[in-house]
Amino acid sequence: MNRYLNIITGAIGVGLMMTFVLGLAKSVSDGFAGFWGGLPLMIIVIFVVILALYDFWEEGINKKD
Repeated sequence: MNRYLNIITGAIGVGLMMTFVLGLAKSVSDGFAGFWGGLPLMIIVIFVVILALYDFWEEGINKKD
């Protein structure tokens, strides 16, 4: 595939994934669990988002064809 198409689709995919998991963590923290109950999930979500961004950087942007 074209390099720019890979970057665009990767950015859209990472953006949608980030929106979903961050929204999920926020709704858990705002709901029944409260902030301290939702904190472990928020830490896991932030770690997963960092991993997804790193993979996008390595495979999409930084990859030399």
